[in-house]
Amino acid sequence: MRFAHVTISVKDLEESLGFYNTVVGLPVTRRFSAGPGREIVFLGKEGETEVELIGGARGEPSFGQDISLGFEVESLDRTMQFLRDKGIDPGEVQSPNPSVKMIFIRDPNGLRIQFLEQTR
Repeated sequence: MRFAHVTISVKDLEESLGFYNTVVGLPVTRRFSAGPGREIVFLGKEGETEVELIGGARGEPSFGQDISLGFEVESLDRTMQFLRDKGIDPGEVQSPNPSVKMIFIRDPNGLRIQFLEQTR
């Protein structure tokens, strides 16, 4: 079994697409209509777990406070500077153990996004 994708129903597809494409760095792999007023976009890299955005969802998206999407980065310092340059406050660095450091931001829908660096 392979983890294929995570689905996020979004309030504004173009805003969310911009965030995941530009800020997170995920390329669009496919985009298609899913019926009247609904559109689906998959983002990610070939062979890896993808993010599926569904636009045209009814109501406001709802996410639990204990859910986040984690993305490993080569340099947390460079990622934090990139976020600042985009006008996004990266917050405080957390280090739950000596081999990892991470930060959390929120996507346009309020979902927590984690950027982490393995410091081995």
